[in-house]
Amino acid sequence: MPFSPAAAAPDFVVIDVETACHRASSICQIGIVGFAGGREVFAYETLVNPQDAFSPFSTRLHGIGPQHVADQPSFPRLYGTLLEHLGGRVTVAHSNFDQGALSAACRIAGLPMIRSRWLDSVKVARHAWPDLPTHRLNALASHLDLEHKHHDALSDARVAGWVVVRAMETTGLDLAGYLAAPWRGQTSRGSRKPRPRPAAEGPLAGEKVAIIASPHDTDLPARIAAAGGRVMAGVGRTTTLLVIAGDRPFSSGVRVSADFLKAEALAADGGSISIVTADELRDRIAAAA
Repeated sequence: MPFSPAAAAPDFVVIDVETACHRASSICQIGIVGFAGGREVFAYETLVNPQDAFSPFSTRLHGIGPQHVADQPSFPRLYGTLLEHLGGRVTVAHSNFDQGALSAACRIAGLPMIRSRWLDSVKVARHAWPDLPTHRLNALASHLDLEHKHHDALSDARVAGWVVVRAMETTGLDLAGYLAAPWRGQTSRGSRKPRPRPAAEGPLAGEKVAIIASPHDTDLPARIAAAGGRVMAGVGRTTTLLVIAGDRPFSSGVRVSADFLKAEALAADGGSISIVTADELRDRIAAAA
């Protein structure tokens, strides 16, 4: 459903981006979906030449490599289209990663920031379904029975948009209500818990696991311990796994994390540490069940 300037203005638009590496400015795919009256009214997707290097870790997540973007437009060439889609509109994203990536790409290109009124669908989901163990995008897609291809920018944007639509139906709040300030602090927050004891046996037996935490993945330490892994307070020389929890493994918070930088340094020095996503770890545990 391509964008048409003649189409009715959407109530809100949703954006998702994928990046080539840990630099937030390295956008390699953009997906935008518009919603009006509780339904999708347009969709836009493009690959982007990030004019930056691809990391193997990022390519493993989204399947995009340098060969896919060599002939694609760069961010500055797409800026006018993005401004038409997002400028002055209510813009939804699942976490603040996408807003930060757009800001970084604009800054690197020497372009003005795109002014939108941003709404975080993670916070919307926590407000609407506080009892869910996680509010990660793929988990919400499963909960709401939505078709989803994780780490595809268009699919991620579409699901985040439906999360907002379904949340409004569930709570009775309209878009103006979700944009109002008072509710925004009303998110489910678990109290800090002691690290769980590892099971005597399991597919992670012997593993010493550090986690770059996410409020979306409160069940992760218990899953690791139940599979025999020992959850560590942080990355050290004996750590064998660093798990990056959340939808955005290379968010601005992750890439400057001391644990992430330490794990990369240990791996470069020949250490036995591996860096995996929470999804990859869950798949490993499930495969051994």
